[in-house]
Amino acid sequence: MLVDDFQRTAVLDLKQVRENPEAIQVALGKRGAYDLAPLLELDQQQRKLETARSQLQARSNQIGKQVGQSIKAGADPNGPEVMALKAEGNQAKAELQTLEPQEREIKAQIESILLGLPNLPSSSTPVGKDETENVEVRRWGDEYLPQQPTKPHWEIGETLGILDFKRAAEKIAQSRFVALIGAGAALERALISFMLDRHTGAGYQEVIPPYLINSAALTASGQLPKFAEESFQCRNDDLWLTPTAEVPLTNLHRDEILSADQLPIHYCAYTPCFRREAGSYGKDTRGLIRLHQFNKVEMYKFVHPDHSFDALEALVNDAEAILQQLKLPYRVIELCTGDLGFSSCKTYDLEVWMPSSDSYREISSCSNCLDFQARRANIRFKASGQKGTQYVHTLNGSGLAIGRTMAAILENYQEPNGAVRVPEVLQPYLRREYL
Repeated sequence: MLVDDFQRTAVLDLKQVRENPEAIQVALGKRGAYDLAPLLELDQQQRKLETARSQLQARSNQIGKQVGQSIKAGADPNGPEVMALKAEGNQAKAELQTLEPQEREIKAQIESILLGLPNLPSSSTPVGKDETENVEVRRWGDEYLPQQPTKPHWEIGETLGILDFKRAAEKIAQSRFVALIGAGAALERALISFMLDRHTGAGYQEVIPPYLINSAALTASGQLPKFAEESFQCRNDDLWLTPTAEVPLTNLHRDEILSADQLPIHYCAYTPCFRREAGSYGKDTRGLIRLHQFNKVEMYKFVHPDHSFDALEALVNDAEAILQQLKLPYRVIELCTGDLGFSSCKTYDLEVWMPSSDSYREISSCSNCLDFQARRANIRFKASGQKGTQYVHTLNGSGLAIGRTMAAILENYQEPNGAVRVPEVLQPYLRREYL
């Protein structure tokens, strides 16, 4: 069986691993070091226990019938024949009581391993070990590149009095938080409204989801157990602060069977997002790029399996439309297998130009997860006239990260005199031409 055969059912259910271990091992190997041997060994143990349990259960049921039949035929309930059958039955029940917890424990280990395995990469995803081997697809907006030296966004923001990192860190929270003041707060709100207006105009249905989410929701979307250390947990409740609107949007239809006529479903949502950024210490310690709390507008799609790769290209175009209307230079990067997100089979990143660092920085990530999340969340659809159901395909994309968009505006729209011009498309929201 070829790896491409898995593109319609990419989450690693146990049956696929059992039947095609070599092909899946090769596909996983493109993403990193994943060894299926422990899983296959546990699967063999579980199947042996399941066979033994089934045989014992069948024998126990048979003995029960024999006891009833013997007594009905006139045998003494306390006679040797019936007592021997009862003893054998008790032995079978005792063995069952031993096997059942063993089987439950092995099943729990299998589930834990499966939950930790990522989605298989698409056959069209470039093979590479890390972000250095991502592939540039295209660039846009070279004519909008600043022609004069620019200050870092945090410096110009503090000079204008619209970003306050010092008070946010020392008086309110800690490092990697910011308070937006005056025109800074207004710009953030304008960006959120502009993005939502654009996406709803393109056919997305707006959602305001809960910002606190339970463990089941995080597991279904692929955040747990892998990213537990990256998330903020409410210790007294089974609730977490949402790391991205992708999580609640995935779970809007958890454990549901949709009709084929409902597809595709397109959602967009603004949420604050909360991430510990574990492992990123020392990176982007200044500015808006890597905060513990940030705002983001998310796009999300539930689609028919036949259409998910076309839906991915459309999703990328919708994210690009925001940057183009803001006239911010950017490039599109296709992630290689070693840099894919956990739930994704194929991802495009949009990277906006940041003049102060003379580099492009990620501002959106658009992914096709195939049925990886849908299997975890048990989201299916049924076509008219068909008996069975299929898993939907899910896609998600930032449309866009608000703080990073603000940072890009502060740097790309600087004037020689130190003022920052408001992008033309935002001026009706802000009712001003300069910050």
